[in-house]
Amino acid sequence: MKFLVTGAAGLIGSNLALELQKQGNVIALDDLSTGRKDNLARFKGTLIKADIRTVDYSKFLYSCDAIFHQAAITDTTVMDRNIMLSVNVDAFKRLLIYAKSIGCRKVVYASSAATYGKGKVPMKEADRPSPANIYGESKVRMEQVARVFVKENPGFSAVGLRYFNVYGPGELHKKKAASMIYQLYQQMSAGKNPRVFKWGEQYRDFIYVKDVVTANLKAMKYKGSGVFNVGTGKPATFNEVIEALNKAMKKKLSPEYFDNPYGFYQDRTHADMALSLSALKFTAKYDICKGINDYVSILRKQKRR
Repeated sequence: MKFLVTGAAGLIGSNLALELQKQGNVIALDDLSTGRKDNLARFKGTLIKADIRTVDYSKFLYSCDAIFHQAAITDTTVMDRNIMLSVNVDAFKRLLIYAKSIGCRKVVYASSAATYGKGKVPMKEADRPSPANIYGESKVRMEQVARVFVKENPGFSAVGLRYFNVYGPGELHKKKAASMIYQLYQQMSAGKNPRVFKWGEQYRDFIYVKDVVTANLKAMKYKGSGVFNVGTGKPATFNEVIEALNKAMKKKLSPEYFDNPYGFYQDRTHADMALSLSALKFTAKYDICKGINDYVSILRKQKRR
């Protein structure tokens, strides 16, 4: 089989590309503006450095069994509406049109829990979108584009995955946009008390990147189209994350609390996983403790190297 992975040097894209190469030939596409080439150190396929807004797919992609579209601006602090929509929405339209032209009838694309904004929990796919920032709005628009495209092109399958709070190996390049788990790990590995907003009771549906890869593979096999949550269905508070990190790192560091300056901040995310379970047959294997234990083990090995 032959696959294309966009955003292949990022957190999800790199882990996905490495897994997919076990099943066939993989073309990895990334402009490396934010992604990290080191994430693909074990990648044996073809790496194309190009911008998804202007790339000429015809130069390297003549046929494909499935496309996994992970490329996007994911920094929620970006306030330039035009650049956000150009990268996240317009480039997605270009990709769908090219997929159709080469007879590739399967596209799995990255959406986000940001489409829910500060919505009620647990968050269900049928809920009315209520994005709190331009990033979330761009993901809502991507889903709309996919729905129209599928309606106009019977037999085409487009599956959107609403990622919740993804963490795991391959996110070092994200810096301030890296997961809360990685940021707290960095503080604690330096011997500092972990700092979180008052009073650490905010919660997130943290999903380990290995589970996210599994969700993508499940989506590839799904014959229909639609949008599905990718979370655990079991959110954890920041205090619980710190507790799990202390246990995994064998430390006893107490949290330091400070005021939250962001009005648009999501205080809670919680995925309703019923639809993903019934349609995609997906359920997360890593709870917060198991995921953090695995991640800390990997980070320590990287540090020793």
